[in-house]
Amino acid sequence: MVKLLNFHLQKIQRKKTKKEKKPSESENNIKTNNITDIQKFDLYNKGINHMANEKLSDAIRCFELSLRIDPQFVNAWIKKGYSHFHLGEYSVAISAYDNALDLDINNFEAWNLKGLAFYRMNNLQKAIECCEKAIDLNHNDGMSWYNLSCYLVLDGSVDDGMEALKRAIEIDISYAKRAVRDKDFENAKAEEGFRRIIEVVVLEAIRHGYDYSGKIIWITGMDKIEVDDALLRLTMKGLVIRKEKKNFFNKEEYFELSKEIASKVGTVKRSGLMGKSREISPPVQQLKDISELLGKSKESIEQGDVETTIGYFDKLISPSIHGSTMIEKFFNEHRDLRLYQNRLRDKGQEYLNSHKSDFIKLITEIDSKVRGTHYSNNIVDN
Repeated sequence: MVKLLNFHLQKIQRKKTKKEKKPSESENNIKTNNITDIQKFDLYNKGINHMANEKLSDAIRCFELSLRIDPQFVNAWIKKGYSHFHLGEYSVAISAYDNALDLDINNFEAWNLKGLAFYRMNNLQKAIECCEKAIDLNHNDGMSWYNLSCYLVLDGSVDDGMEALKRAIEIDISYAKRAVRDKDFENAKAEEGFRRIIEVVVLEAIRHGYDYSGKIIWITGMDKIEVDDALLRLTMKGLVIRKEKKNFFNKEEYFELSKEIASKVGTVKRSGLMGKSREISPPVQQLKDISELLGKSKESIEQGDVETTIGYFDKLISPSIHGSTMIEKFFNEHRDLRLYQNRLRDKGQEYLNSHKSDFIKLITEIDSKVRGTHYSNNIVDN
């Protein structure tokens, strides 16, 4: 009887142990959540792949299935909207972006893309409003600035549009190359500011070894008249030198950067049948000039001089002065410098006063790297 009782007690104990080992409700929820997350992201990634292969209807289906699993999946709403946009279904796209913004009102990408949809619907005022909201949320988003510049120019606000385009180019010089081919800027091509942008693009083409007019037209996608006009203006300014090369039948005209400009931005030489390029870096003197500008910037920051600080930052950021070198050698610092400059322009003295230590820290870090590059160049040269 005692043995039988012990046997039953052991059996009951084993049952209790088994019950204790059963997963809790919260553990089950975690496992379920993990499975659903895997499923929704798998569908989302399939949708991205369909978009890349231009299978937009298939992409939309994948995003919709992903959203059935998680209706609060913001990125899926955005990508669904973008797929509808490319199918020309602009109202549906806007509806998808609105769903994303209901979940995340501060999503600057959704605001920017919503503006693009309104632009395609010829509602420029709505497009401008959306772009401005995107920029308020991310002041350093070059695409939003570029889109805003297009909408403003098309809406007749050419001066404001050129200012927005300048901001975009300060963030990423590739927007200059895009702008000179963009038909949205037809109304701005007579503006002096836009003609200077064309000159920058032509200078950049020559810097990269495209030294004939035909080559510049081909690489930039601009009209011959625009390129010839820019070359004439650059030649008259002494920034470009016109030269001739003799062949068996006639003389060919080509262009080189002046020594002064070449010393600031460096050049690329193309050689051989395949036109392979070889970078010729700017000399040590330019690094010294950058270091000197950084020192002056630091002084003006310490003195609380907003306008002078912006002026020095302009020289460091401008592609025609030191911007190209800063981007090539100190990309992240150039981006931060550009962001601070934009904030300074918008918020002025109060921003400088409250962020003075951050400014000085950034300037000191850049100068330290510039001097390090300078010293290493000296060692190589010796």
